[in-house]
Amino acid sequence: MIICQPFFMKNKISKINKLLVRRFGIPKRNKKLPDPVDLIIATILSQNTNDKNSFKAFQNLKKKFNNWEETAKTDIRKIESIIRIAGLGKQKSAAIKNLLKELINKNGKISLDYLRKRTNDNVLNELVSFKGVGVKTASCVLLFSFDRNICPVDTHVHRTLNRTGLVQTKTPDKTFDIINKQLPPDIAHQFHTNLIRLGREICRSAKPVCFVCPLVDICMYESKNLTPVENYRENSFMLLDNVN
Repeated sequence: MIICQPFFMKNKISKINKLLVRRFGIPKRNKKLPDPVDLIIATILSQNTNDKNSFKAFQNLKKKFNNWEETAKTDIRKIESIIRIAGLGKQKSAAIKNLLKELINKNGKISLDYLRKRTNDNVLNELVSFKGVGVKTASCVLLFSFDRNICPVDTHVHRTLNRTGLVQTKTPDKTFDIINKQLPPDIAHQFHTNLIRLGREICRSAKPVCFVCPLVDICMYESKNLTPVENYRENSFMLLDNVN
């Protein structure tokens, strides 16, 4: 697989983005940006499950407690039971509880507003210092809550960009480092969201549906599946654009 050199990467990102927008359109965003604490908790809940289950778990928490301070005081086993539908209850409840307690210890309140005027790198470094918060979760705060031109990289984004030949990396975090140095202005949200749709619906880990892929003509994936199929479905629901 040929690695796209930095000099040409920005142009290729733009081309990929245009093809994705032509296929999926420009994703809608809430006019009101989500609170960063809400966003982190929703992202934690989204790990290793689908958006509908994680959204339901997030709604369960919001309905059960008046605020995150109440959640922080709640027994972790109760939090685990409330978010059970999202899976990995022990791991996720521990990460949520730890985040809330650390924020109280650090700032005397549960808020991330103190990060709003900091640089992207500073925000990332601060957020990943919390146990259970990784680069992907931290970068989601930058994109969805702080409206920065930063593209988070999950397994779908990592897989699709490697298959296209834009990068040749072994981890999502390495893909994140490379593409965000070359990302054109004002495309992060549409690029990120449409790549996730591509990875979920078409460029799947097993049995990709390359026949209907909008990137098929520029993709360098050597094992393309060009057999016409009908067993894929489009789903435009995205968790982090529905957190409020």
